[in-house]
Amino acid sequence: MKRIFDLIVSLAVLIIFSIIIAITAIIVRAKLGSSILFKQQRPGLHGKPFYVYKFRTMTDEKDANGELLPDYVRLTKTGKVIRKLSLDELPQLFNVLKGDISLVGPRPLLMEYLDLYTQEQARRHEVKPGITGWAQVNGRNAISWEDKFELDVWYVDNRSFWLDIKILFLTVLKVFKSEGINQDGQATMTKFKGSNSKKVSIND
Repeated sequence: MKRIFDLIVSLAVLIIFSIIIAITAIIVRAKLGSSILFKQQRPGLHGKPFYVYKFRTMTDEKDANGELLPDYVRLTKTGKVIRKLSLDELPQLFNVLKGDISLVGPRPLLMEYLDLYTQEQARRHEVKPGITGWAQVNGRNAISWEDKFELDVWYVDNRSFWLDIKILFLTVLKVFKSEGINQDGQATMTKFKGSNSKKVSIND
């Protein structure tokens, strides 16, 4: 039922927002150049890697050592608007169609975080990741990593079709209110460096 719902809603949104998607792609190409899409490997169900797609919102500026500059430096004014409206997330609907992710589930984070999770935090990978989730409608990037993971695990234990509907409805409200887009003083939020509790590899 969840998979069928994902397919129907994703296709409907892609059709309805096709013009907006096209305009966003044109703006990104004009302001940031190629490529239009940001592609990065992320962990999916049980930590299995896949490539997530988003519209680019940052430049590729690097320092003298060839390292990318901090996010807040590379995030452009155009990128801020795209993020504020959550337009950068729209290409992930193709990930939903492929079956990599669901509409609702814990957000797919970085591969490097897998070995930093505690045993409880690692449970967030017991379900498919999602474009939006319980943590996103309860603080998004404005809450701590520990609070975010606690909310993710709560979703794993309490997930249902009606909870997904509620999360999607709250997500729309959050987008209109532009709440929780970033942590104070950050373009998004600081990197997760692990909690103090015992860590466990997702592959254990």
